[in-house]
Amino acid sequence: MKNPMKSLLCILLSFVTIPAFSADFSISTFTVDVTIPLNHRCMGVLPTKSKSIADPLFAHGFVLSGGEQPVVLCALDWCEIRNGAFEQWRTALANAAGTTPQYVLVTALHQHDAPVVDLDAQNLLDQVGLNNELYQVDWHDETLARVTQAVKDSLELASPVTHYGTSEVKVDRIASNRRVVLQDGNITYGRGSNGGGNEYYAQAPEGAIDPLLKTITFFNGKKALLQLHHYATHPMSYYGRGVVSADFVGLARARLQRDNQSIRQIFVPGCGGDVTAGKYNNGSEDHRQELIDRLYNAMAAASRHTTRFPITQIDVRNTKLSLPFHSGDHLTKEQLTKNLNNDELTTEKRILAAMGLASRIRVEADKPLDFPCVDLGNAQIALFPGETFIGYQLIAQQYAGKNFVMCIAYGDAWTGYLPTDATFNEDFKDTWLWVGPGSEQKIREAIKKVIRK
Repeated sequence: MKNPMKSLLCILLSFVTIPAFSADFSISTFTVDVTIPLNHRCMGVLPTKSKSIADPLFAHGFVLSGGEQPVVLCALDWCEIRNGAFEQWRTALANAAGTTPQYVLVTALHQHDAPVVDLDAQNLLDQVGLNNELYQVDWHDETLARVTQAVKDSLELASPVTHYGTSEVKVDRIASNRRVVLQDGNITYGRGSNGGGNEYYAQAPEGAIDPLLKTITFFNGKKALLQLHHYATHPMSYYGRGVVSADFVGLARARLQRDNQSIRQIFVPGCGGDVTAGKYNNGSEDHRQELIDRLYNAMAAASRHTTRFPITQIDVRNTKLSLPFHSGDHLTKEQLTKNLNNDELTTEKRILAAMGLASRIRVEADKPLDFPCVDLGNAQIALFPGETFIGYQLIAQQYAGKNFVMCIAYGDAWTGYLPTDATFNEDFKDTWLWVGPGSEQKIREAIKKVIRK
């Protein structure tokens, strides 16, 4: 005979939302070589295609189980993943891990000697005879299949997770904001990744940055299993020579991985759309090595100093985010279509038109972005779209208060640069800008919905 009090309790609990909890949490990790083939375009629009491989590109990730559904994070050493390609990755990884796309976080490192993949843009290019110009579709699909299989295989080797740890370390002389006030009082956003070759840029203040590298470590007992590192800057010392590389960020990560092969090392980018190494880098080999050393030292220090917490929850909050398309005359559907079809333009300009048109069609179809946040209790991991400016990371941290929050950028990157209102008010312009003014209020609202104070 059924216990009536027990039945009543079950009925009552069915109407109560409680944090996802399990006594059995686990994590599995995967690593796959995702290096582009030779003669593949880099950054989507660079005129020099890949000529050689300086160091391989990887997809690193994990599946964290024990919550309502498994959570997948995948960080690729690529430049960007946009529109339909982003959907492909989230759907495939979700199916592999037995979860739903809303529980999948995909990001790209954003170094420029690496591919941009955008299925919708490439489909438009196919229509005008520019097959495989943005990216090689067959290679991409085969790569996605290998990563998907690696996710499936990793589940067989999952390890229990009992604790996670958080740490943060100030990074020495890497990041600086693109924004520089010139001697005549005018403002430029021209301090790029190798801006240190310009004496004025090298001497100008760092500007708005987040100086902290943040790390989340997952443990089984006292044994560290995986470390997730996060820092906000463009990860380039130099690029555009056709030499494929994960640049100083990937090389620093690889160095730390060699220190202890049993701990998986993953790096995810912060909101560094307007942040580069430009104050401290002139594009030389010597400066690349200095940047490697500085980032490695910060990650190693964070690895040694962590505050541990028992893992008792894995909650995921998600909201939809609809951002306005840029209103510039150069980005009307008519002008973009005209540029795409104009075979007198360079291939690079036609690719840029296809990327813009694909994103415009997406916005007009009212197809929003997902804005997810993984909540572990004392630590939160939020995925922002595109080349999010540092201001949004600072806004999110201010809203979170004393809570630890990791703001990953370069989710679905259709937006290109994602400036704050203040930047738009300074008449910021760039060919890699497809989102329009009015974005900040929408992003602030999304932050408040998913990031817990």
